Amino acid sequence: MTAAEERTRFAADSMLGSLARWLRMLGYDTAYQKDLDDGALVQLARDEKRRILTRDRLLSKQPDSIYIESDDLDSQLRLVNEACELVFDEAEIRCSACNGDLAEVAKGEIEDQVPKGAFDSNDRFWKCADCGKIYWRGSHWLGILERFRKLNLA
Repeated sequence: MTAAEERTRFAADSMLGSLARWLRMLGYDTAYQKDLDDGALVQLARDEKRRILTRDRLLSKQPDSIYIESDDLDSQLRLVNEACELVFDEAEIRCSACNGDLAEVAKGEIEDQVPKGAFDSNDRFWKCADCGKIYWRGSHWLGILERFRKLNLA
């Protein structure tokens, strides 16, 4: 079993889009579809062995769910960390937009797809296998890492 297969997988309800994105940046496979109803979310979680993250008290009665009371992102991350012992794994980072797998791409392949400043100041780029979004370690990356450190996740 690989490290990715051992990591907790999540299914976030429609009220937890920001939390889903940040869990993906931590390296956690987090399903999130804003228009998914509760029944479909429960079925997805069962079929794919995911823990449900929800702000809905009724939905939180489902087995293996985590009730997220706060609307504050840092509080939400702390709560999930307490329940699941989150660990940041840079090798497992997922697409924050769609949850797809990221793969490193050669710099020359993406020159016309990123801002010139990003292209000139970075040597490494990653592309989502599903939606095609391209990532690099820009100035925002330091802020992301700082939040993880502040929350004792990195």
